[in-house]
Amino acid sequence: MSTAEQNLAFERLVRPHFDRLYRLAWRLTGAKPEAEDLFQELLIKAFGKLDDLVEIDEPGSWLCRVMYNLFIDEQRRFARRRMHTVEEGQLAGDGLEGLPGADSPLLNNERLEKLQRLDKALAQLSDEHRIVVLLHDTEGYKMIEIQELTGVPVGTVKSRLHRARSRLREILLADGTIS
Repeated sequence: MSTAEQNLAFERLVRPHFDRLYRLAWRLTGAKPEAEDLFQELLIKAFGKLDDLVEIDEPGSWLCRVMYNLFIDEQRRFARRRMHTVEEGQLAGDGLEGLPGADSPLLNNERLEKLQRLDKALAQLSDEHRIVVLLHDTEGYKMIEIQELTGVPVGTVKSRLHRARSRLREILLADGTIS
């Protein structure tokens, strides 16, 4: 296959999944710069595996799985480095731009405050619990899709989702977000 043919094949297979993949990257990382890096890393890896990608019936699921694995690998590398830095894109309030009505703070102040408290509560969950609740409740993935994505049995996914929701409820009750 020529380079031009490879580029066309890659574009045809991957472009329809861009929105879903970027949303997943943002949900996994929680910050725009890291989401963009993860998304770009996925595209590089997927292009290198184009021959395999062409043979896959559902490239979207495969791409999500690869992205999840790239994210987990980076988390492990980060944990080994044991260093913590705060970048501008990770400061409080990041990630809320682009929401419907975000340009009208007076009308949506209460909603934005609740979303910020929810983001803060989600940040208090373990990675395993946060990922499962975000994939299922926010992105609408089915249990079997989360199993395929994470490699965790459905029973464990259900258990993590239940525990994550219970913990979120505790946190949000304590800060008055819900009553």
